[in-house]
Amino acid sequence: TIRNFDDKQLLAAAEFARRSEIYDRAINTADRTREVHDFGMRYLAPYRDVMKGYVGQQQLDEAWVYGLIRQESRFIADVKSSAGAMGLMQLMPATARWVAQKVGLRDYRPTQTTHVETNINLGTWYLKHVLETLDNHPVLASAAYNAGPGRARAWRAEQPMDAAIYAESIPFNETRDYVKKVMSNASYYSQQFGQTLRSLKDRIGVIAPRSRVVEKP
Repeated sequence: TIRNFDDKQLLAAAEFARRSEIYDRAINTADRTREVHDFGMRYLAPYRDVMKGYVGQQQLDEAWVYGLIRQESRFIADVKSSAGAMGLMQLMPATARWVAQKVGLRDYRPTQTTHVETNINLGTWYLKHVLETLDNHPVLASAAYNAGPGRARAWRAEQPMDAAIYAESIPFNETRDYVKKVMSNASYYSQQFGQTLRSLKDRIGVIAPRSRVVEKP
């Protein structure tokens, strides 16, 4: 339907999708504009009333979490991947079950993983866990969230490395693209949320050398 739309028509269609809470269509349609852009539509931030509490509890960067969710699910709460990952933060059933035990979620059932609040609760706890096991570095944690902590650790160099170089050196095409998009998304959300402006290079920093880091299990 939108194939031959001009920019104004695309943005009108995106707004219709947003009001209908079809967030992936809203984002993807807004992404198609060529000259007239609406970055607030491209980087939607639904569920902030729920998100703020759990992000604050886990002391996570809200912009980074939103950047990751945008890449994972485009904010579609009931989405399920071909691998079985579910919900906004695309949690695998075993991971969701393990985290539910850790946070003391009583009477947890797998179907709850697609509930917005439950998914954010479990997903932010797990993301914090991954971050803490990887030197509190968001680039490493983003790589781990996509490809697993073991791989993210193995891709470290023996000397300090700019995180941008680390991202480019990831051998998996999917994960390399994922990490770059998550961190780019985070920069846009940071500006949208009124955070202190930082360059992407400053935001991602440097990866510590593998030989000097005591890895947690």
